[in-house]
Amino acid sequence: MNTHKSFVMRNPSVLYFLAMLALFTLGVTLLAEGTGTGLISTSFVKTLGKTLCLCLIAIAMDLVWGYCGILSLGHFAFFGLGGYMIGMWLMYERTRLIVTDALAQAEIPPTPQEIVDGIGTQIFGVVGSNEFPLIWSFAHSLTIQLILVVLVPGILALVFGWLAFRSRVTGVYLSILTQAMTLALSLYLFQNESGLRGNNGLSGLQNLPGLDDVPQSTVSIWFLWASAVALGLGYILAAWIVSGKFGSVVRGIRDNEARVRFLGYSVETYKLFIFTVTACIAGIAGALYYPQAGIINPAEIAPIASIYLAVWVAIGGRGRLYGAVIGAAFVSLISTWFTGGQAPDINLGFYTVQWVDWWLIVLGMSFVLVTLFAPKGIGGLVDLWIDRRAPARHGADLGPDDGSLREKEASE
Repeated sequence: MNTHKSFVMRNPSVLYFLAMLALFTLGVTLLAEGTGTGLISTSFVKTLGKTLCLCLIAIAMDLVWGYCGILSLGHFAFFGLGGYMIGMWLMYERTRLIVTDALAQAEIPPTPQEIVDGIGTQIFGVVGSNEFPLIWSFAHSLTIQLILVVLVPGILALVFGWLAFRSRVTGVYLSILTQAMTLALSLYLFQNESGLRGNNGLSGLQNLPGLDDVPQSTVSIWFLWASAVALGLGYILAAWIVSGKFGSVVRGIRDNEARVRFLGYSVETYKLFIFTVTACIAGIAGALYYPQAGIINPAEIAPIASIYLAVWVAIGGRGRLYGAVIGAAFVSLISTWFTGGQAPDINLGFYTVQWVDWWLIVLGMSFVLVTLFAPKGIGGLVDLWIDRRAPARHGADLGPDDGSLREKEASE
């Protein structure tokens, strides 16, 4: 008799998650301004779309930290790089259309070089230049830039991970190294010489080239759909990675790296694979996030952003893919409520609590409280709800041998 179960049977949460994601996306679509009744504003649709992207990078963080035990404080760097890669094409193509239309009014048709110079002046004039840096060589090609969305974060993670893991850097030292990598990248991008407009960043990303007649209410729904599809596929990929023998080895590395290495497994290879794959996932999430945000600058890659990401996963419950999604969605939406001026201030008489200023303190306290008193996070509540207890075997053996503990013995 075949005792092997299919991937879906071993991971029923995947179907539940996809069903809930589909219902959520359908509900927002029916209530949105662009496609439905208009009960949900376009700005909030964008907020929901960005939240789905944050859920995707939270899954990546949960894979690398919750399952593999690598506390990376640099994954938001990969998220930002994905945003920069797609942002380059968006800004180039939109500027090209504007420059082409403007020069078309001239009596003498412009040469291709004049068009390129005009585009360069429009994009880089803010940093005192009109020449395209080398990294913009493929900005004219959407196909190549989409490949770079995955390739650039993946290569950076591969090189960094290979250097770190082969040296067997672990624990807090590895976390510090990932944070140092993020800080170095952020400081480099702040320079005008980086070729990405320094502190100004890339702006106007919400305007899709050639679709000026399409309202933002419709564009926001498109990005919501794309973000939902990416999140669904990312969840399936993550669930597939952590299931089976491979997932057992990864969790073994998290629990006792030395023992897994003693058993003959190439620990560094497993860690490098997880680190690189999650960097690619983060890049895809960033490529979908920043066109909805409309702008990206080096501040988005600051180390504090990666620390927030770890907080989201901890609050949601690390080691649970759905926990990472719950944590990211919960904190993102609550943060929007508190920092958007929607949360009413509290007047204590001697002091007025303004949540815009106090939100980060509340978030930090929540992280500490969850770590101390609810290490399973919000996802632990889901565990209780679905009642994940030992199956009712009614006295049957709990193992393949006759001497295995029975249900009554195991509960004592």
